[in-house]
Amino acid sequence: MRLAALLAAAGASAPEGSDNLEIRHVVYDSRRADDGALFVAIKGFHRDGHDHSADAVRRGAVAVVAERPVDVPAPVIVVPDTRAALADLAAELYDHPTRRLRIVGVTGTDGKTTTVHLVSDVLEAGGERTGFATTVDFKVVDHAWKNETRQTTQEAVEVQEFLAELAVAGATWGVVEATSHSLALRKLRNCHVDIAVFTNLSPEHLDFHGTLQAYLEAKAILFAENLRDHDKGVPKTAVLNADDPHWSYLTGRAEPARVITYGIDALADVQAEILAADAGGTRLAIDAFGQRTELDLPLVGRFNAQNALAACAAGLAAGVTLEQARAALARARPVTGRMERVDAGQPFEVIVDYAHTPASLEKVLALLRPLTSERLIAVFGSAGERDREKRPKMAEIAARYCDLFVITQEDPRLEDPSAILREIEQGALAAGKRRGEDYLVVDDRAEAIAAAIERAEPGDTVVLCGKGHEGSIIAGEEKRPWDEAAVAREALAARGYGA
Repeated sequence: MRLAALLAAAGASAPEGSDNLEIRHVVYDSRRADDGALFVAIKGFHRDGHDHSADAVRRGAVAVVAERPVDVPAPVIVVPDTRAALADLAAELYDHPTRRLRIVGVTGTDGKTTTVHLVSDVLEAGGERTGFATTVDFKVVDHAWKNETRQTTQEAVEVQEFLAELAVAGATWGVVEATSHSLALRKLRNCHVDIAVFTNLSPEHLDFHGTLQAYLEAKAILFAENLRDHDKGVPKTAVLNADDPHWSYLTGRAEPARVITYGIDALADVQAEILAADAGGTRLAIDAFGQRTELDLPLVGRFNAQNALAACAAGLAAGVTLEQARAALARARPVTGRMERVDAGQPFEVIVDYAHTPASLEKVLALLRPLTSERLIAVFGSAGERDREKRPKMAEIAARYCDLFVITQEDPRLEDPSAILREIEQGALAAGKRRGEDYLVVDDRAEAIAAAIERAEPGDTVVLCGKGHEGSIIAGEEKRPWDEAAVAREALAARGYGA
């Protein structure tokens, strides 16, 4: 594509004499630049792309988009916001796939990945062909693979490339996680959503957003900006959790889209009653728009019942019947790292879960407490360079529900690991717990998991929280390979189980 035509999509003009430069691709990492690249300088959290503009040009970039002048032997286009420009350029380069491909976007503090999977299942039960992008994995119609990036939402270039690939593969719907970071950082700009789903909101990422209201407003971008324009034959719809008090705010932000609510406690358009629940799943009755059905959901916990309701409501908004949705949900499978059982024949439960916020940790522990006949043992940490206020809260919650818990590392990043552990431990001390008796502090995560499993006895439940599906632990700037379930199996093997 010619530079001038590409820049026009971002409201920018090419410098004199550079209009006809041929652009082969758009990059924001100078190391990916080669002949014909357009380099967009992004100011990141640790590095500023402007400082790497010269490197990009040396590698073959023919022009640079920046927020300030940079000294390079190539045309420089200065724009007010390079993140917005990156999204505009990427959408233009990939021919705006979401002007044709129908999209469901799922946002909320917890439950996004599971809900995306369930929405995909429900849509396919209605005869659609789908793909999705989640924290855990990607799927393009019949092909699925793990998300190894450690990013829920990649930058706008990868987002548009993925959606274009999905459209070319013949998908009729794409389902994507929409995190608050991705919305605030414009990664999903030009992603035209047809159905926007809200799961819930609790304090998280306040180190980035500053306040809970700012966090909510970032989520609201999905409804206020993405749920607009480009009629694709499906009514623009906001699917909102009426059990969460923030739903009414999002109703106003979603106008003029129609609203479908779902809930268990609150009166809602798609209403569920929990008829029975145990360690094997939940039996639900669902009433929706004058119809009723019952199903055995093979996922554990009230929060998974809400995720299933969200998927059911999204499916109904897309034209799927209630019975088709019921059939899909009855076949649901747990997502990797979400309440995933590790079974090596041991006489106690070992569960891997991604719970890494106070709200999600409490949901998991409150669910497992009544299902555990003997002791509940948890292993958890708190990520470095993330919301520090949540650290003692994690230990306070563990102190309420657990007979024993082990505080360890999650992703210390560039923070002092010992300082993170001390901040978490303050919550245990405030709850009157004693180190060595009620809880342990073990810096090395593998050793922490081994310590928990070594102490487990018949009837106990050991839940490993915070890493879930993630394939690495970030220490400093290094990504160290990690597999939580595999580490648990090694600890079980050391005790003679599954060896």
